[in-house]
Amino acid sequence: MLDAALYGGDGSPAVILTYAWDRLLIDPVPGPRGPANFTGLHPLTPSVWSVPAEAKPVAPAGSTLPRLAGELPNRVALIDPHHGAEGITRQLEELIEHLAPESIDLLDVGGDILAKGDEPTLRSPLGDALTLAACCQVNAPIRLLIAGPGLDGEIPAEVLHDRMGPVVLTLTGDHVEPVSSVLEWHPSEATAMLAATARGVRGLCEVRDAGLPVPLTDDGPTVHEADLDDALNRNELARAILATESLAEAEQHSREICGYSEIDYERNKASWLSGQLEQKLDPEATLHQLADFEAQARSRGVTHTTFRRITEALGLNGSQRQSLRALLLNSRPDQYQAPLWHIPAEA
Repeated sequence: MLDAALYGGDGSPAVILTYAWDRLLIDPVPGPRGPANFTGLHPLTPSVWSVPAEAKPVAPAGSTLPRLAGELPNRVALIDPHHGAEGITRQLEELIEHLAPESIDLLDVGGDILAKGDEPTLRSPLGDALTLAACCQVNAPIRLLIAGPGLDGEIPAEVLHDRMGPVVLTLTGDHVEPVSSVLEWHPSEATAMLAATARGVRGLCEVRDAGLPVPLTDDGPTVHEADLDDALNRNELARAILATESLAEAEQHSREICGYSEIDYERNKASWLSGQLEQKLDPEATLHQLADFEAQARSRGVTHTTFRRITEALGLNGSQRQSLRALLLNSRPDQYQAPLWHIPAEA
């Protein structure tokens, strides 16, 4: 979406280097996936692999990357964080030498890459810190972009304002349209809210299993530039992991600096989920549960939510999310404000 908005019609589509880290809604295995967790990858450089549409995650792992690769015009390549920040730095250097790109953008949706590390609402600092640490060690100009400040539910937009530079783009519904089919199935809540705000949706959106409230405001569709060196100087975790050679080493720094590891949270949640009995998706009972959930959310001032949030709030597992979504869209299509679910002021 951002590539088309910034560079559309000016050369070939960008190569997207990204994590295979879909969280437990898609991938029942905690933490990010590496090349060994896939079949059918294509080598780009000695340490970088591209993910074609025909690639498949090795069970029991799951991943959205092959389907994304099949539906986007971009080539998708895999960030492998298992060799720490030094490993990602090596991947970036090899990729830059191989592609000789005209520009390199580091994109973060939400802005938690600009965190210090002690913010009480910070939930997932490790992946951003690893990428930031690696980008700051590459001998090439890299532009840091923040899309949808505050939309990841971690650092509020008002806190981020002094940490960001100027607006380089404000996304609109026209920018969203080319990826609208992807948004119908992809589980990213931050991207869903970014697209919704670009389409004009405003209100308060409840996300994740914790039910975090995220304001949908005019800041939502903006894309800001931020200073890469300032971000590193601010981010204590990123500085601490600059020389790490393993994911486990980086994770330990997260425990020491932030007080937790997000992968530990996933491990604990995965263990809890494995002991839960799968609840049958009974349409009538589900719609009754939904009405109760909506009434409670309405009392909290919530106007929108995500299908991930509804899935978890109703006690369903990730594999049932698309079935739940289909049930809701068929029964109450007027409440769908793509790609979010609208909770009206009155039942």
